[in-house]
Amino acid sequence: MTAAPRPSADTPTLPTSSPTYALPGTVSPLRSVTPAVWAALAVVYVVWGSTYLAIRVVVETMPPFLSATLRFIPAGLLLLALVAARSGPAALRVTPRQLGSAALVGLMLLLGGNGMVVLAERDVPSGLTALIIAVVPLWLVLARWVTGHRPAWTTAVGVLLGLVGLGVLSSSGLSGDVKPLGVALILLATLSWAGGSFLTKRLRMPANVFATSAYEMIAGGLGCLLVAVLKGEPQRFQPAEVSTASWIGLAFLVVFGSVVAFTAYAWLLQAAPLPLVATYAYVNPVVAVLLGWLILSEPLTLPVVLGGAIVVAAVVLVIRTEG
Repeated sequence: MTAAPRPSADTPTLPTSSPTYALPGTVSPLRSVTPAVWAALAVVYVVWGSTYLAIRVVVETMPPFLSATLRFIPAGLLLLALVAARSGPAALRVTPRQLGSAALVGLMLLLGGNGMVVLAERDVPSGLTALIIAVVPLWLVLARWVTGHRPAWTTAVGVLLGLVGLGVLSSSGLSGDVKPLGVALILLATLSWAGGSFLTKRLRMPANVFATSAYEMIAGGLGCLLVAVLKGEPQRFQPAEVSTASWIGLAFLVVFGSVVAFTAYAWLLQAAPLPLVATYAYVNPVVAVLLGWLILSEPLTLPVVLGGAIVVAAVVLVIRTEG
């Protein structure tokens, strides 16, 4: 097993101390979760919950993998510029091993994970996509168990309770024609995303977490570009045919979905317990369904309210165990 990334003077630090990592079978106090972790979780909860709707709008008039390329490469370059301006060019220096680790994780998260979601959302409603992606915490718990880090039984109960709540949410009758291939792609995306998240704590990553995010986004964007070229998307792309809504959605994904939220997620993977970070997959579907109600006038039914309450209870349980 490789060593964990070493913090440097350019690496953001928590205001007080690092989070207390819960050992299997133990319960760590809720106060060990610092305000910085709470703030980053809030960003990931809300912003990523809204990206499903944005992706759905973007792929209506833009090729899927090309849109992912136009999202991640500019976002990565922008973040590199911000890191260099804030901390100096030295913050961008990485060893070949660190760069390779960041590229691998970026490909798993953004090409394998997000790329397949973007492709699937041409046929699968955004709310249902978010519901399926909620299995990510289950894969993470299973990965911890397989590698000998069996989680506390309350964590497993919290994961299962969250899935029950999401099952109740899915019974609300989300509209749209759903193709089995689209569902299969999203399930594969969850495996790729969970694998990338799991490896983040086990590979030697760049010391500066923001530089890490930038390298991951550029690597993922280049992977999406390669797939787009192989699919012939650039040749079919007509900018004049892209709707204004799609351009606005793409801008939102670049700035908020990638630079802001993905950076917060990458920092959480290094600064907070993995099961706690994974709770975003429970909250995002609730946000996605609520946005569908607010923006698309989808009915807010009893299953939505009940399922949302169960999801919140599951998040609280996991936080009390692993926070």
